[in-house]
Amino acid sequence: MKIFAAASIGGHWKQLLRITKPLENRFEMVYASTHPKCATMINGGTFYQMSDFSRRDAWRIVPMFFRLLRILWREHPDAVLTTGAAPGLVCLMAAWLLRYKTIWVDSTANAAHLSASGRIACRFASRVYTQWPDLAQHGVFYAGTVWGIQETKAEEGD
Repeated sequence: MKIFAAASIGGHWKQLLRITKPLENRFEMVYASTHPKCATMINGGTFYQMSDFSRRDAWRIVPMFFRLLRILWREHPDAVLTTGAAPGLVCLMAAWLLRYKTIWVDSTANAAHLSASGRIACRFASRVYTQWPDLAQHGVFYAGTVWGIQETKAEEGD
């Protein structure tokens, strides 16, 4: 079984690696991120660099989308997993178009509500996970945190 795992550099990438490291012994992993140094953080396997973008240069979405379509078509994964952010969402949408199973894991930083990308992902993902039990509703599932700890909203305010 092959899993294509994609995320932006930073916290999204760290969370993705926390999820995928235990999977590397059981599945073929293919990774994609927005910075080439992320390739040094994986144990072998294939790595692709995705373009990063913001609202100022949103035009970059279009070429990246078509590049991801080609990559996913070539890799033909059994599932696509992403922790975001926007580049991960574009990857998820390309995978959805190719009819691959898709999994979105919303960032642990989003304790009050799903991220904007997470709300869009609900329309395209085969499965959406939150890292906060209070946000698990309407097709969004909770299965714990990637950090292995459970914080409650009450504890945050203390």
